[in-house]
Amino acid sequence: MTDQPDRLQLEAVLRVGEVSAVTGRKVFITVDRDKNLSELFFDGDVIRNIGVGSYVDIRKGFLSLIGKVEGENAQTDDKKPSQLAYMNGRRLLSISLVGFLDRTGEFVGGTKELPLVGNEAFLLTKEKVHQVHNLLKTGGIALEIARSEYEGYDISLPVDGLINSHIAIFGNTGSGKSNTLAMIYQEFIAKMRTRNAEAFEANCRIIMFDFNNEYIGDSCLTQHKRVFNLTTRNDDGDKIPLGAGGFNDIEVVSILADATEKTQKPFLKRVLKLQEQVRNAVVPAEYLRAIVRRHVTLILQMSDKIRADLLIDYLRQVLPEKDADGEVIEIAGDLEWHNNVSEFKLRGQQVFLRSAPERIVDTIAYTTVSSLDLADDDIKNLITFCYVQLISDVLANRAQNEHVAPAINKLKSKQSDIRKIFDPKPAAELFTSNVVVFALSNVNLEMKKTVPLLVAKKIYEEHKRTGGSRSLNIVIDEAHNILSRESFRESESWKDYRLETFEEIVKEGRKFGVFVTISSQRPNDISHTITSQAHNYFIHRLINQKDLQSIASAVSYIDKLTEESIPTLPTGTCIFSGMAGQMPLKLAIKPLADDLRPKSQTAEFTKLVPPME
Repeated sequence: MTDQPDRLQLEAVLRVGEVSAVTGRKVFITVDRDKNLSELFFDGDVIRNIGVGSYVDIRKGFLSLIGKVEGENAQTDDKKPSQLAYMNGRRLLSISLVGFLDRTGEFVGGTKELPLVGNEAFLLTKEKVHQVHNLLKTGGIALEIARSEYEGYDISLPVDGLINSHIAIFGNTGSGKSNTLAMIYQEFIAKMRTRNAEAFEANCRIIMFDFNNEYIGDSCLTQHKRVFNLTTRNDDGDKIPLGAGGFNDIEVVSILADATEKTQKPFLKRVLKLQEQVRNAVVPAEYLRAIVRRHVTLILQMSDKIRADLLIDYLRQVLPEKDADGEVIEIAGDLEWHNNVSEFKLRGQQVFLRSAPERIVDTIAYTTVSSLDLADDDIKNLITFCYVQLISDVLANRAQNEHVAPAINKLKSKQSDIRKIFDPKPAAELFTSNVVVFALSNVNLEMKKTVPLLVAKKIYEEHKRTGGSRSLNIVIDEAHNILSRESFRESESWKDYRLETFEEIVKEGRKFGVFVTISSQRPNDISHTITSQAHNYFIHRLINQKDLQSIASAVSYIDKLTEESIPTLPTGTCIFSGMAGQMPLKLAIKPLADDLRPKSQTAEFTKLVPPME
């Protein structure tokens, strides 16, 4: 009996009114006349009074129905709005039910039953706010990264349910999305290392593609990370190890060559088969020379001048350009075409090479083959094998030049950048740490699309083959750089391949323990397949109407009031919605300490131009 006055006193303070109408899922509460202040003081705490955006506890017997205030109106006794109504103390709240607290005190989302007219409504105590916002299962690991924006209470997000899901973080520049991304993974890595550092390093891998070099600071994310500072500006950057396959991996080569699936990729498979045959020969260079000599013989006996000239151009790409003295070699310098008989002859002589094939060995083209050797450069050798295989295919009428040549030309144009970024040596190891950041700020635009695609696909395929109970988190900051549907710098087929690759990872990765986190300023630019497949969303301030429409279509469980608040969210505040929670929450993400923050702060002119002393 001693607790009875305390309970009555508590309920008297927390009571805000009673249900006056129920229409479908809409509930209307008439607020008591003495509950019009903005804050209440109780038991040493300042409690925010009921208002739009807050939660209310409607008591129906032993059941607590939880509703969210979506609107507020004022009524006079004749039920008509009036400017004097507020002075008379009559406030009418429009409530949308979001869930209920069961007998064990656990919050369950959804509508179990509706209240009755006359049921009392109360403010949520701090304890009940935590019950409503409690996203942790028994024994779960908490990420303490946020506070409830309305009440200001700490909110813990669950590792299981959040990190083992696809996450989308959206927001305009300066809205706080970089802090949110860093905070999530900073807290996750710290918690896992504290729990069991050895198991975490062995079983959990995290790779991040950092397009603006924001996360490369010594303490950002974790001190236990490996950073690849990549650059195409010079040869001083780090190089990504391609592992055992190197440039003999069809997926690697296809991505580097922007190869189409149906035409160019089968050609590249034949190139890699030829490359393997040559390297497995007793004397690889001599085996290659024998193939090229046979090509020279067949070319010089052709009767089709157009095709012959084309193949001689390909031979120029294979054979040495200069002799031992540094003089330029013109492999067709001793050849003439005779139109009457449609065949080559030796210049200045009446020797027709189709009629006298034994004289082919005297030509410059044939004798130059003896100087052909394999280079100490894997990408150069790969291009050589491409031309050798292309000559074989054209001679055998297996391939059309215009279908295959673009892939070779792409390799040639990118070979300098490939050398600066990739290390084909099989001995090198990528995961010297289980957290790897690829810094792409100093990489040119073309390679910014190539590197994430190649690395993500290669690691994903390796992860699938390895199997087991390991996890892989792929984090893509500024994801519109590589997941955009709108791109005019690449062919449609290659753009489709790029998007399909990441869409496959997002759609199929979960069953293999692969989870993707994307962060972007422009959700509308990103493939809708990827946006809609995310399990959890952190939505910061967005202004653009198309971006808002994209969010509305992808995140169907955000209520209208929450959706309308997105353009006015303050910096650092976001809407969290997804499978980890049972209803949308407005969260204020805690700011990281200065040494832990990503380098994404806005420049301040008061610091750039200090006052004169």
